[in-house]
Amino acid sequence: MPGSVGWGVVGLLLLAAWAVRALEWVWWRPRRLERVLRDQGIKGTHYRFLHGDFKDLDRLSKEARSKPMPLTHRIVPRVLPFHHQLINDHGKISFMWVGSDPRVILYDPELVREVLSRKFGHFEKQETNPLGRLLLTGVVTYEGEKWAKHRRIINPAFHLEKLKCMFPAFYTCCDELIERWDMHIGLQGSCELDVWPEFHGLTGDVISRTAFGSSFKEGQRIFQLLDEQAKLAAQVVRNIYIPGYRFVPTKRNKRMKEIHREIRAILCKIIEQREKGMRKPGATNDDLLGLLMESNFRYSQEQGGSKNTGMTKDDMIKECRLFHLVGHKTTAVLLTWTMVVLGMHPSWQARAREEVLQIFGKTKPDFDGLSQLKIVTMILYEVLRLYPPLSFVLRKTYKKMKLGDFSFPPGVQLLLPILFLHHDPEYWGEDASEFHPERFARGVSNASKIQGAFLPFSWGPRICVGQSYALMEAKMALATILKNFSFELSPSYAHAPYMVFSIHPQYGAPIILRRL
Repeated sequence: MPGSVGWGVVGLLLLAAWAVRALEWVWWRPRRLERVLRDQGIKGTHYRFLHGDFKDLDRLSKEARSKPMPLTHRIVPRVLPFHHQLINDHGKISFMWVGSDPRVILYDPELVREVLSRKFGHFEKQETNPLGRLLLTGVVTYEGEKWAKHRRIINPAFHLEKLKCMFPAFYTCCDELIERWDMHIGLQGSCELDVWPEFHGLTGDVISRTAFGSSFKEGQRIFQLLDEQAKLAAQVVRNIYIPGYRFVPTKRNKRMKEIHREIRAILCKIIEQREKGMRKPGATNDDLLGLLMESNFRYSQEQGGSKNTGMTKDDMIKECRLFHLVGHKTTAVLLTWTMVVLGMHPSWQARAREEVLQIFGKTKPDFDGLSQLKIVTMILYEVLRLYPPLSFVLRKTYKKMKLGDFSFPPGVQLLLPILFLHHDPEYWGEDASEFHPERFARGVSNASKIQGAFLPFSWGPRICVGQSYALMEAKMALATILKNFSFELSPSYAHAPYMVFSIHPQYGAPIILRRL
């Protein structure tokens, strides 16, 4: 009897301790952080128990997506409606609530550059839902020395000289796309085609070939699985994270883990086969996996030759998965919006085609010729400004941090609003939401009124390592299309950009395609 009483007391003490921790998480800590922010003059929404602003965010998003918008590039209110309203109500430096965490919008290019220019030890990448890590891992999620090591190993694979080796794969995939579109047109001379799934297929094929070379069929399977995983992950991040929920055997949780295991098994097999192939005389390593393994081996040798100094096989798997996810999404989004925008602005389409024909004539595009495409490059930069692949970047303070005139305590999320900066008349002029590629005629550094207002691939030491890859792929695809076809928006096109992980066309992107 006394023993049972003792255990009962222990149970009550544990329950009380758990209750105190829960109250700290959902009530005392949010109240404390809110007070610190408001004392510095930062305005924002009031904390609501547990769910924060999730309900309003979801409601405004659904309202925005309920109907298409006019055919303009003023997309901010539709893509990020809650944030747009928050800034209108509380100012450019304001805060909202994501569950029990305050999220401060830093709508100031200087503060954004300050956050992004620091390597590590100051701000950390915003922690994702553990289920979300089944989709997004690798160098973009790492901090500290692990990030530095991975970045150093990966960088050589994306040097321009290395990208030249992948050029034949770029051309092959684009040529197959042209043949497929030509078959769609047939004898009619024109057809309606939704380019959104078409470019998904193209960029998935390109990343599969350039990442794995002869193993690109397995790469295509990974692409299909990641596409499904991305849709499931998008559902996950729209909900409040409850600790331990990932272990509940729901249908979605089980499927996400099944996909994760299958992708890992495919990549593990490909890597093991490549390791064996690299030992054979005359073996070539012209694809991303080969270049990554070569760079990893060289790094290990420089560090003393120990196997533990470079990337492990598990690290390699995560980076290959990242190549697939980011490599195809970024360029597919860019090409889709470029076709939409050039369908809206036929004079720029004609100027771009004239430049392509002047440089390449009837010959196929080559690596050196792509670097001479000034008008095409201006167009791509302007599309990246209006429809950036990253609408915002998230960071989090893990210790007290001074930033400009503000001091942020640990546990504050920082949202760097790239889409807002790209559309702000203060930095781009009164025509900020209009398509004017000539603003980039004197280069990126002279395009805006202030340095750092153009951040399509982020900024600083963590700038996207694959930006040259993405731009080369986009130039190749666009040049090939312009040489063979003219196009305009279909009457069935409904302008409805909306946010998933990047800005997608809600109803696709149907165009009228005509053979030249």
